[in-house]
Amino acid sequence: MGLFGSKKEGGLMDVIRCDEKDFLIWKWSPAGEPSKRENAIRYGSSLRVKDGEVAVFVYKQKDGTMQDFIEGPFDETIKTANFPVLTSIVGTAFGGSSPFQAEIYFINLAGNIQIPFFINEFDVADSRFLDYTAPVTVKGAITFNIKDYKGFIKLNRMIDFSMDEFFEQVKRAVVRYAKSAITNAPAQLGIPLVQIERGIDQINGLVEEKLRTALGDDFGVCLKRVDLSGITINKESADYERLKAVTADLQTATLQAQTAINIQNMADLQAINAQNQAEALRIQREETQRLQRLQTETSNLTAHQINVQGDVAKTAAASIGQLGGSGGMNMGGDGGMNPAAMMTGMMMGGAVGGSMSNMIGQMTQGMNQPQPPMPPAGATAEYHISAGGAQTGPYTLEQLRQMMPGGQFTPATFIWKAGMAGWEPASNVQEVNALFATVPPPPPVGPATPPPPPAMNEG
Repeated sequence: MGLFGSKKEGGLMDVIRCDEKDFLIWKWSPAGEPSKRENAIRYGSSLRVKDGEVAVFVYKQKDGTMQDFIEGPFDETIKTANFPVLTSIVGTAFGGSSPFQAEIYFINLAGNIQIPFFINEFDVADSRFLDYTAPVTVKGAITFNIKDYKGFIKLNRMIDFSMDEFFEQVKRAVVRYAKSAITNAPAQLGIPLVQIERGIDQINGLVEEKLRTALGDDFGVCLKRVDLSGITINKESADYERLKAVTADLQTATLQAQTAINIQNMADLQAINAQNQAEALRIQREETQRLQRLQTETSNLTAHQINVQGDVAKTAAASIGQLGGSGGMNMGGDGGMNPAAMMTGMMMGGAVGGSMSNMIGQMTQGMNQPQPPMPPAGATAEYHISAGGAQTGPYTLEQLRQMMPGGQFTPATFIWKAGMAGWEPASNVQEVNALFATVPPPPPVGPATPPPPPAMNEG
């Protein structure tokens, strides 16, 4: 890109315009050559400003520098009516044809400028080992433009403005802020210095964040983007070798510690699993023993009830006999019948007999009711059944099979075990339903009735 263009036309009546295609700030000169002094401009000269440009007329006066701004598109002759500042500083002694002194700059508001930069080796410390550094080199470029030209002019003195000097100032600022961001990047991003090249995208963002504010505040330009093309460590330096050695030792120690932790975690997990398994077996064993005790106690309780009820029956019979013997037949005198006593004895005997009949019937029914068989040794009792509104169990598959001939367990019996969502008919549980296919039907209730004997002929 050319920093300054050449004048295309000259003479007393000038055509003031910028024919540059790629520029940020361009100074116009009547002679077509760069000039650091003000130029004599005559009224009647033409001013042409394209869209996206602004022409700045800078007047150096005793009371300070003043500017007129002409925004494009503009194509007219220079008149005091178009230049508010010029009207106040140029007299009418020459009939409005007097020349005036000014520097004229064209500012490009539509284009972007790119400046490459290179930062030679500078020391960066590893965030884990602040005493260990390594030399780092950075290459990249920035792209910026001008959005607020009045703000730009306030920050940059337009009299004798030099684009080369402006670019050098921007480069120095870029280097300073980029070094600051990259030096702090390992700690800020948690990146080991030996792996800093892997974090180029994140570091690019840190540099861009610092430069965006600095270039706007210090130079009045708008940063478009930062492109870091490379962040490299001098791997042949002694500092890098020292850092690499201590980093390798740290990685080895970390790996060994992590391995030891993993092994301990595995051992702890195995111990917990073994403890849980032993606890589960203990609970299962206690449940089996409790079921066996319950069945034994139930059998003993039935026998005890029979004995007690037998004693009650004997006592009742003896009492009835005493009633009869002590006066049941005495009707008023010695040896006579006593109807009241007789009736009382009959009533008591009937009541006691009825009660005994009911109790014996209930006991007989309970005794006739088949009891769940004992679980075989080593089998897992895990099935609960629900019958008649009562829940029993747990039972093994073998126990369920032995309960089937007596009708205690049928395909319609509801069953549940751990892992099932809810109670299900036994026929819906696959491993239980298989039992019904192997059990024979119940045997006949009694012996077959023998045929009647042949009729005997009389005679």
